[in-house]
Amino acid sequence: MDGTIRENTVDEIKSRCNIVDIIGGVVRLKKAGSNYKGLCPFHKEKTPSFVVSEEKQIYTCFGCGATGDVIEFVQKYYNLDFPEALQKLADSCGVTIESSYAGTKNKDELYSINKEAATFFFRAFHKTGSPAYEYMKKRGINDEVLKKFGIGYADTEWDSLYKHLKEKDFPEEKLVDLGLISSSKGKYFDKFRNRVIFPIINTRGKVIGFGGRTIGEDMPKYLNSRESSVFLKKNNLYGLSVTRSEMTKTGYAVLVEGYMDVISLYQRGICNVAASLGTALTENQAKLLKRYVSNVVLAYDSDEAGRKAAFRGMDILHREEFKVKIPHMSEAKDPDDFIKAKGRSAFIKLMKEALPYADYKLTAIKKEVNMKTTEGRVDFLKKAVEVLKTLGPVEADIYIKKLAAETGISEGAIRAEMDIGKENKKEEKPRPGGDGENKKKGKATVSRLEKNAIKLMLADESYINDLIDYKDMFQSVAGKNIFEAISSLSKKDERPDLEKLSGMLEPEDADVLKDIQETIILAGKEEEVLKECIRAYHEAANKKREKELIMMISMANEEENSEEIKKLTEELMEIQKKNRNGGK
Repeated sequence: MDGTIRENTVDEIKSRCNIVDIIGGVVRLKKAGSNYKGLCPFHKEKTPSFVVSEEKQIYTCFGCGATGDVIEFVQKYYNLDFPEALQKLADSCGVTIESSYAGTKNKDELYSINKEAATFFFRAFHKTGSPAYEYMKKRGINDEVLKKFGIGYADTEWDSLYKHLKEKDFPEEKLVDLGLISSSKGKYFDKFRNRVIFPIINTRGKVIGFGGRTIGEDMPKYLNSRESSVFLKKNNLYGLSVTRSEMTKTGYAVLVEGYMDVISLYQRGICNVAASLGTALTENQAKLLKRYVSNVVLAYDSDEAGRKAAFRGMDILHREEFKVKIPHMSEAKDPDDFIKAKGRSAFIKLMKEALPYADYKLTAIKKEVNMKTTEGRVDFLKKAVEVLKTLGPVEADIYIKKLAAETGISEGAIRAEMDIGKENKKEEKPRPGGDGENKKKGKATVSRLEKNAIKLMLADESYINDLIDYKDMFQSVAGKNIFEAISSLSKKDERPDLEKLSGMLEPEDADVLKDIQETIILAGKEEEVLKECIRAYHEAANKKREKELIMMISMANEEENSEEIKKLTEELMEIQKKNRNGGK
């Protein structure tokens, strides 16, 4: 969903979606007076403190303080941004969201085609005698998991899908664009034949593409949809639409290479798993994953190609500030084989024993050199220092001491080597700042507050430090992306000039950046603008909290929550006092 959203559309969605029905679909609610109560889905609790008001159409938790309306619940529960949450609710209640940007109608039709194809494959899979169904059952996957991932079957006919989609009046050129159909000498035929089909679904619940695994001896073994305006492999992770909530609960993600790895692990209780769609992990995929977790175990195949892919992947994850680990999976060629042979407990143990980024890198370097020779030790030191330079000061200090103790190389020598060539450090290649599908046209939605803050950081990098603790003031997608790009340059001690920043952003966000640079005038009043930005930030935060407190107090049961009401009332009075004093 692109473009600006009409206010009356938001109101219509809210009016059609009963918050009790929406939340009741994922939380067991019981009637409690005029409200409903249940266990909070956002923190662990044994006694229900989560209250939903049908009358006010709001929810609140007296345990963790979570509160909001139906849209805010969907955002928080499913880890969606505002447009994605709105689209999810719109789909459930039959509201069409009109967009102001061209191309949306075309994308909607492509999504419809993919959805129809997924349904066709799904039905074929569940027909009696389906070879794909028998194959997946032999791989140990049960019906519940097969349905959850929407597994399908492309039969052996040359044009069964083509005929089906033509009956639905979908244009042939779009079937070809999506890679569902191929053409030769004026004839059309199905691209996927005699394959298990894995629908690829984005975090908005849209079918964007397909992966097909051959059942027979056909090559290639795996075949993917071609890339299109709705499907870019670099921007998506297989399984994330199903597993992201479990990632949030466990606090980490297990990244694997293949579709079967995801499904096999999920089948056996490792539900915080996703795959990088058969390609090397990309920065955009890492940014997408960053919405849900900051810890990743990179469980790629144990062959040479898998190890190289893991090495590249952990570098990308480390640059995106994940805490990343790699397990030593020598007893099996991939996670699917390992968990089938060893079981869930052994796999969890393997994940816990996985080596952190620096340990894995340094261990790999040791294997490349002969530590018994002077030449080998010097070579090791030079390579090890390159790893240490990627760490923060505290972490680097710990590893310097650890290396000195393990290798006999003095701390002084290691530190001296780290300083050599520091002034001539090569400039790192700017990283793209986008996760593809999450990029929206942000120009119309970036607030004046965000624009002023961004202009300050562009005017003088010293303002970056002044604003770093106020990153929550960037609420729009474009604002957040620009702020992250500026921050990443700041960490490298690079000046955030317009050209460099534009190269790190998607075109839509780069346009927003250019607009800010050209239209926002500070007129020598930088310090005044900074103070106003911080004041406005606090004022907005206080008003938001005031609204939350009023919600919570209005929903509290006076007999059950008297002490809690007293505390909330005291906080509310303090917040209201601050609001009267301009946020102070």
